[in-house]
Amino acid sequence: MSQTIIVIGAGQAATEFAVALRGGGFAGPIRILGDEPYLPYQRPPLSKDFLSGKSPYEKLMLRPESFWREQKIEFELGATATAIDRAKRAVALRDGRSFEYGTLVIATGTRARIPPVPGIELEGVFTLRNIDDVKRLRPALDGAKRVAIVGGGYIGLEVAAVARSEGREVVVVEAEERVMKRVTCAEVSAFYESKHRAHGVDIRAGHKLEAIEGNGRASGLLLAGGERVAADLVLVSTGARPNEELASATDLACEDGILVNEFARTADERIYAIGDCTHFPSRRYGRKIRLECVQNAFDQGKAAAAAILGKGTPYDPVPWFWSDQYNVKFQSAGLSAGYDEAKVVGDPAAGHFSVEYRKGGKLIAVDAINDARAYMMGRKRIGEETR
Repeated sequence: MSQTIIVIGAGQAATEFAVALRGGGFAGPIRILGDEPYLPYQRPPLSKDFLSGKSPYEKLMLRPESFWREQKIEFELGATATAIDRAKRAVALRDGRSFEYGTLVIATGTRARIPPVPGIELEGVFTLRNIDDVKRLRPALDGAKRVAIVGGGYIGLEVAAVARSEGREVVVVEAEERVMKRVTCAEVSAFYESKHRAHGVDIRAGHKLEAIEGNGRASGLLLAGGERVAADLVLVSTGARPNEELASATDLACEDGILVNEFARTADERIYAIGDCTHFPSRRYGRKIRLECVQNAFDQGKAAAAAILGKGTPYDPVPWFWSDQYNVKFQSAGLSAGYDEAKVVGDPAAGHFSVEYRKGGKLIAVDAINDARAYMMGRKRIGEETR
């Protein structure tokens, strides 16, 4: 039976896993299967510096090609996995090849959540999840005068900031009554709505999308109630869904992500899963969670490597996130869902403040706006109070 460790997916989680595994003393074969034609790269800059042209492709790379050669970590790029045979311990590819594994790690990440509305298939409608998405979006953005963005989360607002800084008209349509509602409190939402409006962005919160209109090519949005929003480019940024189909098809339990234990292992002792595609138990927060962030990809990848090496400890992180919009740096630690108290520290009008979220008296999350100290101190305190 093969002793090769196969990783399906070539993103940040796969990178950190492979580097930690090799650094921890594993000398056997490691093969990473990536469905994109690129070596592992950073995704957060895609909607910011890479989209704006401030950061070249080379700076996205997590490691240079020479590093992977030196570490004897093999890649199969442009290789889409289509099936996992748990009995034979093999992964089948779309091109007909298959690879046997001793241990399998699923790091398939997420894909854009596409709303089921008429016109979603029109030319001129975009999503933003990978390099090729940006390569398609950038030329269209160059020719656009009016941009409509569906979704007021991190990515939607980051792209709004880029487009507005280039002088384009921007409309953001958000179904919820405020932007960033899923991740933050009303005070932070209000700050960002005010910031974007000050830069000329038209924020339409509390408006549901009924359809994308156009004859062959998108020309605007139809909102609930009949209002129309003209646009010559539409970006759909309505969240992400985990790529769990491979795992589910082989009868591994999935629930808004691949279910793993505190060591990143599935119910099959030979199969682990890491990164955005996983749903794992958090003793710290008293529930199962799925995280879409660099922190989770980085730390859960390392945790799986340690477990395979027989050095594992339960994975229960204090998550962290960030977003750059205009001259504002948003840094967040912990998870605020379920809080019963939100305390604003500082002055939002000055553009330098933080929000502390508590549940049952314990600090569970901190949002910091242009306040790195509040973020760092909050992250430490969350770790102490929720352990």
